[in-house]
Amino acid sequence: MINSVEENVPFLKNDQYNYIKFQLKNLVYAYSITKDKEVLNALKYSTRDKVFSQISNMNEEQKAVLNKMMHIEEDKQVERFLLELKNDVVPFKAINEKTITKLFPKVKKLKMPSLKEIDFRNLSYLGWYDIRSERKFLIIDNDGTLIGIQGSFKKSAKGICALCHGNEDVGLFMAKVKSGKETYTNRGNYICADSFKCNENLTTLDQLNHFVKILNK
Repeated sequence: MINSVEENVPFLKNDQYNYIKFQLKNLVYAYSITKDKEVLNALKYSTRDKVFSQISNMNEEQKAVLNKMMHIEEDKQVERFLLELKNDVVPFKAINEKTITKLFPKVKKLKMPSLKEIDFRNLSYLGWYDIRSERKFLIIDNDGTLIGIQGSFKKSAKGICALCHGNEDVGLFMAKVKSGKETYTNRGNYICADSFKCNENLTTLDQLNHFVKILNK
């Protein structure tokens, strides 16, 4: 069992966890195509350095948790490591039905996701689609404050998501934003139809933060 700090205090965000998973998959793939020990050893250190560069202000116990990556060489080891590492992921901010209602006060008969079925450790944002209104709703942590963004959503086909940069089933999300004292304009982009898959693909919050910035200009 991996222990991080006392009482197993979480220290990773969902996108950082996904980044670690991505790097470890690349490492294991390298083991499948070469037996050169010097190359593999260099890649191990490079993988660790990349991960450490993404996570700031770690203490020694937390570094020790991630240093266990240096012993990984095959898929089964990755699976075990990631399963234990999940305990070190900070859940997305607590959300209940009251929170959602406050974030979307003007929406009548708002259809909400089943919150009890969601593992909030897997989220960098919460998103869902209301088929009745053909609208998509996003709840995002913007510098420590939860914000709600809604927009029309028309499913398209396979494409690159503006939030996670994954090649997934996407749709055009368009939100009406204020562009002047009494004028509004529509802004948006193609994003994943499945927001949970999008969260799984996120290895950085840069695109998500940029998306919020564009819609909040």
